[in-house]
Amino acid sequence: MSNLNKKRILILSNHFITLYNFRKELIKRLNDEGHEVYISMPKSDDNKFFKDMGCKIIETPVDRRGINPLRDIVLIMTYTRIMKEVNPDIVFSYTIKPNIYGSVASNITKNKQVNNVTGTGGTFLKRNFVSEVAKLLYKMSIKKSYKVFFQNSGDKDLFVKNNMVKDNYAMLPGSGVNLEQFQVSELPSDKETNFIFMGRVMALKGIDQYLETAKVVKAEYPNTNFYIAGFIEEEKYKPIIDEHDSKGIIKYIGFQKDIKSWIERCHCTVLPSHGGEGVPNVLLESAAMGRVCIASNINGSKDVIDDGVTGYLFETGNAEDLTDKVKKFLDLSFEEKVRMGLTGRAKVEREFDRQIVIGRYLEEIRYLEG
Repeated sequence: MSNLNKKRILILSNHFITLYNFRKELIKRLNDEGHEVYISMPKSDDNKFFKDMGCKIIETPVDRRGINPLRDIVLIMTYTRIMKEVNPDIVFSYTIKPNIYGSVASNITKNKQVNNVTGTGGTFLKRNFVSEVAKLLYKMSIKKSYKVFFQNSGDKDLFVKNNMVKDNYAMLPGSGVNLEQFQVSELPSDKETNFIFMGRVMALKGIDQYLETAKVVKAEYPNTNFYIAGFIEEEKYKPIIDEHDSKGIIKYIGFQKDIKSWIERCHCTVLPSHGGEGVPNVLLESAAMGRVCIASNINGSKDVIDDGVTGYLFETGNAEDLTDKVKKFLDLSFEEKVRMGLTGRAKVEREFDRQIVIGRYLEEIRYLEG
């Protein structure tokens, strides 16, 4: 580009909502600084949001599920064509397929790419064909990337151990949280105590442990409510959720676009995930609003929660331990719950402000000028 300080930036994403929820502040900053921003993502009416911001949208079909050799080869060819046409100074990619197949394309076109490993999504938790193929694809692609950002040390160690990255990696504090958008909210009255699970209803997210805990705690503490907000990802859970809902054990509220209002009305966020989370945004957003969080002791969650100080960690997959931690929270005084929540907010302000993340991306762009 004619102005050496302004760059042409290409962003690869598999969905509008992930960019909107976690990257819109970064993209706005890039536009405000005069960079030319292109976004490759699937077609959606919502894409107009970024178009109105000044971005150039390249509609690109991305099959988000599983491995389909034909579609994946087409995606590599599409990314290669886009990079040749746009000729970006730097490429930012998010989620598995844009990371892997975008890196293959950038290796072909010789463009600099920054990969963002925002969690493994459970891909590497099991030793099976898909897991081994994913490791191989990562090894073949992002090893030559300009930079790889990790959100937690566990994912970083996994990639280093499996020789999927060299020394071209760095750490980020997750996607960060917008502290202006998620401000401290007054804790509701403790006449009733509300817990909330936010995420897809599936075994990997720990829904079984949440349901079991709700059943036990509800019997002992009748003035408690256990909400579930999210799509039912695995169909086998639909009748189970319906049964627990009809018995009053849980309250299923489905996917909620405005999750902030639900964090406000609840006292505690519970994330019993079995892994693959990066740094969980539901924990960051809840803590930013002054809510105590209870989560399994997986990579990412351990970075957000200081056990016994800002919330509680429990043994992954252990419903009995989760139940104990929920009871421990219930036995706190109202003032102790408020104090613990505010301590969590202070930690998020120090370590997880989204402006820290934006600053790291801007550093990478400035390095290009050196």
